[in-house]
Amino acid sequence: MTIASAPGVTATAGDAPAERTDGYHLVVDALKLNGVETIYGVVGIPITDLARLAQASGIRYLGFRHESNAGHAAAAAGFLTKKPGVCLTVSAPGFLNGLVALANATTNCFPMVQISGSSERRIVDLKQGDYEELDQKTAAERFAKAAYRVDRVEDIGRGVARAIRTATSGRPGGVYLDIPAAVLGEVMDAAAGAATLWRVTDPAPRQLPAPEAVDRAIALLAGAERPLVVLGKGAAYAQADEQVRRFVETTGVPFLPMSMAKGLVPDDHPQSAAAARSLALRRADVVMLVGARLNWLLGHGEAPRWNPAAKFIQVDIEPTELDSNQPIAAPLVGDVGSVLTALLERTGPGRITVAEPWRQELAAHAARNVATMSAHLAADPHPMQFYGALGAVRDIVRARPDVYVVNEGANALDFARNVIDMAVPRHRLDSGTWGVMGIGMGYAIAATVESGAPVVAVEGDSAFGFSGMELETICRYQLPVVTVVLNNGGVYKGDGVNRVSADPSPTTLMPDARHELLIEAFGGKGYHVTTPAGLTAALTAALDSGGPALIDCVIDPSAGTESGHLTSFNPTGITVAPPR
Repeated sequence: MTIASAPGVTATAGDAPAERTDGYHLVVDALKLNGVETIYGVVGIPITDLARLAQASGIRYLGFRHESNAGHAAAAAGFLTKKPGVCLTVSAPGFLNGLVALANATTNCFPMVQISGSSERRIVDLKQGDYEELDQKTAAERFAKAAYRVDRVEDIGRGVARAIRTATSGRPGGVYLDIPAAVLGEVMDAAAGAATLWRVTDPAPRQLPAPEAVDRAIALLAGAERPLVVLGKGAAYAQADEQVRRFVETTGVPFLPMSMAKGLVPDDHPQSAAAARSLALRRADVVMLVGARLNWLLGHGEAPRWNPAAKFIQVDIEPTELDSNQPIAAPLVGDVGSVLTALLERTGPGRITVAEPWRQELAAHAARNVATMSAHLAADPHPMQFYGALGAVRDIVRARPDVYVVNEGANALDFARNVIDMAVPRHRLDSGTWGVMGIGMGYAIAATVESGAPVVAVEGDSAFGFSGMELETICRYQLPVVTVVLNNGGVYKGDGVNRVSADPSPTTLMPDARHELLIEAFGGKGYHVTTPAGLTAALTAALDSGGPALIDCVIDPSAGTESGHLTSFNPTGITVAPPR
């Protein structure tokens, strides 16, 4: 992309004016050259023209109301596509807002690039007080996989290439790319500028495991009495769906999916141990972790939640992850697809078998839990409970497997994870490794933008508040996102009591809030429901419409528990206990 000759540049008689370009154009050209099709961001000084140029060049620009939400969208795009999602922000406070999402992307191992404009380097470095002065690169380095700054216009192509490769290769993560305003406006010869750009070749090369490591893992599995495979979101990200399913079905080993790995093998598969999760962890003697980490989400692999004698096989692309919580008896370092392919190739027929008593033990435990769940779902109490609402959502999602489910909250997350089955990989996105609130609308927007499919965002009313203004974004772009707000009027629950003043309790939100009116203000369709049947009708109509909608789903204010299933994470001390 070129621009006219810069003011003050003259040509000799008979010469055509030299074509010129600038930093704005080179950033857009570098992104297009590397296959970037969408940018999520918030415009302002000094990057507004960058968004305009990107849009004019054919890159789709999605403008948000807050940088954190734009960043979460870029992170979700990275998870869904295996290509870095790109977020564009202004300097200083805007950069910091985006940095929240960049840090979350890095923690969740999602490839993302945040590009931010920044202030004049010579003023920032001497702390002279420039407009939105902040050493953004230094700030980002602690929270991102890497941070780079482009100080010369001729280095823009190199900076973009480095950011893309770093975000994608090895363990994916968030990369910050700082481009000062002066560099964006710097002008150079167009031909010379084009020569500084390149497309990254094989940004995430395969990493094959050592044959002896594969044989060690096979021997360990072959000798197990009660083997178990745990599938993490890293396995879903890898898009090695065929290899995962072939390995599970060829070996017959029961599998347990983490929440964002649901659907990698369908949740109703006969080998699923999800309904017997606690027993599976407590009894398994050999556990194979595939793209899953033994962090807090898996109790660090510690007893009594786990069998203290369990031996672990871990498939991970990052060697330093191994032994971070428990001894790894059989480390398998490599990308998920390559590791599982090697395991399948080197495992002889019948080498790995599963004893019938182990299958029966899991099946019996699962049957009891399924019966209990069925009873909850069949009940129809008034006011409506979480089970009734989520049962309605489950039935509709089951009939429409193309629908993506985004889920956040405390109780809203806990209940939905167990109630809503998934049949398709990467169709469930949630709060992830940090358990962070505020990802909802950003993830929902990215899911539909990147896939073209409809999205149902199941939101706790408290969690929804973190990104709710993006309803305007959803309506502005006419996206097929249906937001279901599980409204019990509180953080956790809505029945908190303040016994010392007229102020609401710390966990109480606005009673009788009508969230559906928010989307109606922006031209979307709002629904207010109080029964599972009402929710079924509203959600069906909303999905059929193909447009933006929000369903305010009223839940019993007393439904739920403090902090959901993480109640034990709250320190006790001598503080006043919340009312029951």
